[in-house]
Amino acid sequence: MENQIRSLITVIKEAELGREKLTQNKLPVKKADLEPILSEETINYHFGKLAKGYVDRYNSNEGDSDFNKAGAVLHNIYFGQFITPGNYKPFGATENFINKHFDSFDKLKDEFEKTAMSIQGSGWVYLSYSGKLKTIKNHQIKNDILLLIDWWEHAWALDYQADKVKYLKNIWRIINWSVINNRLSTQI
Repeated sequence: MENQIRSLITVIKEAELGREKLTQNKLPVKKADLEPILSEETINYHFGKLAKGYVDRYNSNEGDSDFNKAGAVLHNIYFGQFITPGNYKPFGATENFINKHFDSFDKLKDEFEKTAMSIQGSGWVYLSYSGKLKTIKNHQIKNDILLLIDWWEHAWALDYQADKVKYLKNIWRIINWSVINNRLSTQI
């Protein structure tokens, strides 16, 4: 009952103040340029349909506005950190941050895998500005996301079938560490 009252108050406040419109950020690369890590088919579905759907439903006030807003925000963070595939490694402030909290990039990846595999079902896994790995069940906006990995089936199933660990091992090849450095610099 209390949640329903809070939700109603939020709706009233948004109506009084005028609710902001959300936008879906553009992909930082062409869809086909994420192959072979993520296929164009996956990007068309995940980015073009699902992520866009959160923005559209929020803006048209359909469904749960908190859920749709969080879905839009999380997907903007996730897709915004991509670059064409390579063998990229953290550098600069992000490398120092990772070494401070995990001793090495390889240990961070191992801990990411353990944390992701501990999720029952779907969700998100992220490195926080505190240096801790955290999870998000469902969709929730968090203010401490440095690096975010989508752990919902639609992020990996078309390309990796049941092998989500392979998805996680490959996703590091499209992380743009300059973006992560920029995020980190805003929190220092």
